[in-house]
Amino acid sequence: MVFGILFLGMNANAQNPQAQNDTAKVLEEVKVTALAKKKIQTEMKMAVSVDEFLASSDNISFIKRGAYAWEPLLNNMSTERSTITIDGMHVFGACTDKMDPITSYVESNNLSTIDIKSGQEGSLHGATVAGSIDLKRKSTPFTPEKKYSGAYQTGFEFNNKQFFNLGNLSYSSDKFVVDGSISFRKAGNYYDGNNNEVTHSQYNKFNTSVGLAYKTSPFSAVRVDAIFDKANNVGFPALPMDLWLSRALITSASYKQLFQHGLIRVWDTKVYYNAVEHYMDDTKRPENLVHMDMPGWSTTYGLVSRANLKRGDYSAEIQLNAYNNLSIAEMRMYPQDRSKRTMFAYSWPWVTTKFTSLAMNNSWDISENSRLNLGGSLGYNYNRSKYVEFNWIFHPGTPQEKSRVLPGLHASYQLTVKQFDFSAGAGYGHRAPSVSEGYGYYIYNSFDRYDYIGNPDLKNEISYEANASAGFKNEKMGIEAKANYFYIQNYIIGRILSLGSPMNYQSVGVKGYTSLNHARIFNIALNANYNILQHLHWKGMLTYARATDDKDGNLPFIRPLSYQTSLHFMYKKFGIQTSLNGDFTQRNFSPEYGEDQTPAYMILNVSANYSFNIKNCKIVLQAGAENLLNEYYSTYADWGNIPRMGRNIFTSLKFSF
Repeated sequence: MVFGILFLGMNANAQNPQAQNDTAKVLEEVKVTALAKKKIQTEMKMAVSVDEFLASSDNISFIKRGAYAWEPLLNNMSTERSTITIDGMHVFGACTDKMDPITSYVESNNLSTIDIKSGQEGSLHGATVAGSIDLKRKSTPFTPEKKYSGAYQTGFEFNNKQFFNLGNLSYSSDKFVVDGSISFRKAGNYYDGNNNEVTHSQYNKFNTSVGLAYKTSPFSAVRVDAIFDKANNVGFPALPMDLWLSRALITSASYKQLFQHGLIRVWDTKVYYNAVEHYMDDTKRPENLVHMDMPGWSTTYGLVSRANLKRGDYSAEIQLNAYNNLSIAEMRMYPQDRSKRTMFAYSWPWVTTKFTSLAMNNSWDISENSRLNLGGSLGYNYNRSKYVEFNWIFHPGTPQEKSRVLPGLHASYQLTVKQFDFSAGAGYGHRAPSVSEGYGYYIYNSFDRYDYIGNPDLKNEISYEANASAGFKNEKMGIEAKANYFYIQNYIIGRILSLGSPMNYQSVGVKGYTSLNHARIFNIALNANYNILQHLHWKGMLTYARATDDKDGNLPFIRPLSYQTSLHFMYKKFGIQTSLNGDFTQRNFSPEYGEDQTPAYMILNVSANYSFNIKNCKIVLQAGAENLLNEYYSTYADWGNIPRMGRNIFTSLKFSF
């Protein structure tokens, strides 16, 4: 939604053109307030990264390979099973080791909100099993009068000596809007709870974005956007390699049209192009006997076109997605004398993916208190490997091209009875194997120490899903319980191959991606909040997941019973927050996939902030401490049991106008 706010006034004007100016002013004020509630920060910390913000969600966890670029797991499923987009645009990382998830190519200060859809509800953005995460950029609305707004935030974190600067500036008028942002973060190695330095955990990140919008008529506008992101000298302590350089250019141009009459109310179309390059090397790892460079490139261009329909109690959204992606990754192996190269191979052998899907969500307001939602999608996925001979080594005669049809369906019912809310739903969907699962060639997994081989002949994963929720809310408190269950046929996972020898000297063997008969994943979350006093508020969250394969063995990276609880006191210009979060002992771990048992842990955090105004400028000062008790711990999702950060004192200063 490139123009998320842009057309609010125009929607109202379509209803009543004569009240254009007054209505627009009222709606703009309302929307600014709504944006403040959606800003990417938590009560505990203003200057959170995108990863830290997502971690506050009850259905997202992370695999961590260091202090930078965590891999988001939606509904306890890896990124292959979810769709992650930026304003609806498909962007694909260029790293075979998942060192560059899409969330690493944006910053918190150029996003307005993050839209998370669970299961088949997220199929508007393409074929999925786990759901979708759409990172929505900031988009300033047109205003009747010229208006400037902006923010600048700086701060320091003591544990890893991180220094950051985040800046935003916007200009709006009746015809023209400009949005700009810039950010820079630089951090050294962090220290764990035993005060030991975790080497290779440093990072440098620069991100900037610009958006230009022009109103072509009272009911239409065009917009162009660009994001440039660069990370260099990034260490990954859990991996045998580091990141020398990663760059991404993400661009789009869109047109949006509103309609005063008829079934179609909004039509929004965008074309986009993005290019990602990622260079891994191990030159700073002298312990490696054989040195290897692993550069990767991912180039995508596509189209996303969306229409909103409304008539009476019926509303719908139709979305067309189409993209073409080329993924290339190389392995270049050297002896100690790096002037000589002893081996070259493609770990992604120039794999082209072409995808098209048409999806539709329909909603009927059956009564004032109930709603029925029905939706579906139909996708077409085409793959071609340029150097198919790499696949023939393990899968002789496999075709160079592969086409798949990916259907999806979902339905849900929502009911409100006084202060109670209920919902129940079901879903069915397919997904195609990822580039690594289908075409990967000797991709080393340092977690279980196996080289992985793709299989182009894998079947589609097929997901059957059920979900339900129940909640209660009044002025004093709120509580909600929600659960979902996935039964996934042809579940793709790595199994040991009897043929082939490992290429990496650290490997203990070779695994090939194969399909289990099925897997089962169950997630449950309980959220509650209570206003203890007028200025004292409590929040709590409890989550649990269980996942097994077709032989009742445990699947890897499944969150154990975990909790978050916090108190927030706010009086006049002063606020203080405390939180407690942790995991119970991970009992359902999977030795077959390299896991061992991780013990329980409990982390205490605290922060305080003070805000005041100088003329039209609002200033907020914040200081706090994460892991206040300096707990030494590692979670179920920390790659290779790399310890988390110990006590971290942080400060932040923010100006906004």
